[in-house]
Amino acid sequence: MLQYLQFQDVGPAPQMEVAFHERMNFLVGDNGLGKTFLLDAAWWALTRTWARQKLLPHRPPTTPKITYRYTKKRGRHEYTSKFDRESEHWPLAQGRPPIPGLVLYAQVDGGFSVWDPARNYWKGENPERQPAYLFSPQSVWDGLPLNEPVKYCNGLIADWSNWQLENGQAFEQLQSVLRALSPSDEEPLESGALVKVSLSDARKHPTIKMPYGLQVPLIHASAGIRRIVSLGYLLVWAWQEHLASADLQGVAPAREIVFLIDEVEAHLHPQWQRRIVPALLDVMEALTGTHTIPVQLITATHSPLVLASSESRFDDRKDAIWELDLNHGAVQLREFPWSRLGDANAWLTSSAFDLKEPRSLEAELAMTQALALLRKESPSLAEIDKVDAALRGVLSDIDRFWVRWSHYRDSQKVRGS
Repeated sequence: MLQYLQFQDVGPAPQMEVAFHERMNFLVGDNGLGKTFLLDAAWWALTRTWARQKLLPHRPPTTPKITYRYTKKRGRHEYTSKFDRESEHWPLAQGRPPIPGLVLYAQVDGGFSVWDPARNYWKGENPERQPAYLFSPQSVWDGLPLNEPVKYCNGLIADWSNWQLENGQAFEQLQSVLRALSPSDEEPLESGALVKVSLSDARKHPTIKMPYGLQVPLIHASAGIRRIVSLGYLLVWAWQEHLASADLQGVAPAREIVFLIDEVEAHLHPQWQRRIVPALLDVMEALTGTHTIPVQLITATHSPLVLASSESRFDDRKDAIWELDLNHGAVQLREFPWSRLGDANAWLTSSAFDLKEPRSLEAELAMTQALALLRKESPSLAEIDKVDAALRGVLSDIDRFWVRWSHYRDSQKVRGS
C-alpha cells in the first residue's frame, strides 16, 4: 500500500506531505489545489510510469524532490527522487519494482490506467511488454492499442460480447460487479441482449436493461451509466488478465490492490453518489473471491454525499480525509479531523467544502444580512422589513430558519409598536 508522499518545490506548494491510511483516503479541496496532482504522483510512485503528463516543477531552480514510501513483500520501500532539470527526468531506484500489488487509476475524463506486477514487469529486454496499460476514453471501448491487429486489450465492446457468449466466470463476475455498482436495488444494472447498432459496424454490441423496459446499447447510454459500466468492465478485465498471467508464470496472484480514482462521483446522480464508495469496496471483495486481498482506495471528490455515505464504514484507524486548502495565498494539505457530520448539508458547511450556507448565493446573502440584524441591538423596522422581504424571495416556506427569524421579527415589531 502507498504509505507516504512528500514534495519539495514541485506542485502547488513549496512543501507538502501526506501519510495515507491503509484503506479509504478521500482528497477534498477547491479546483486547482492539487487533488489530481497527488493522484498522478501516487500512480508514478507505485508504477514508475506517468498516466498522464509528467509532473514538472515550475518554481525557481532549486532541487525539486519527491519522496515516496510503500509496503512491499517484506517491510517497506522508500526512495527520494531528485529532479534532473537537464533531462527533465525523475530518476528512480534501479531493479525490480517491489510493489506486490495491482495498481488501477480511473481518470475523470474516462481514461483508465493499469499496472500489473504479472504483466508490466519482466527480466531483460522485451519490446512487446508494456510498462503499463494506458487507456484513452476511446480505447476503453474499442481496445488497446486502437486500430491494431494485435491488442493488449480487446476493449469493452468485444470483451463484454465474448464474455456474454461464453457465459463463464468473467461474465459472472461482470454481472456481480454491475449489481454492486447499481444506483439502487430497485434499478439494478443488468446486461441485455447483444445487438447490431449500425449498418457500418459488424460488431454485436452489449446492451443494458433500462427500468422503463428498453434494452439500450451501451454506446448510447447516459454518461453516468457509461462511466459506471466502463469502470466495472475494467476492474473485471484487469483482475481476469492478472489471474491468467500469474497462472501462466506459475506465480501467486497479487497480494494487494491500490485503486486511484479522480472525482469518483463524475457524471453520477446523487442516488449513485451516496452508494459508489461502499459499492466499490464490495466490488473488490466480489472480484477477488477466495483471495484475501486488502484494497487501498485513494479518491478525489467534490461531493458531500460521497463523504456522508462513507460515514457508516469509516474507521479513522484505517481511513482518512485529506483537505487541500488555500490559506493566505498558500496551499496547505492536512488531515481533516474526523467526526460524523450526519448529512450532506453538514459536510457542505464543514471546512472540507467551506460553504457558509447549503443554499443559493442569493439565499446565503439574505441569511448573512438576517444574522447580522439578529446581532444588532436596536434595528429599525424598515431594516427588518427589508431583510424579511429578501428572505421571502429566496427561502422556501418550510425552511428551518423561518422559526428563528419569525420569532425575532415579531418580537421586534411588538417592541417597536
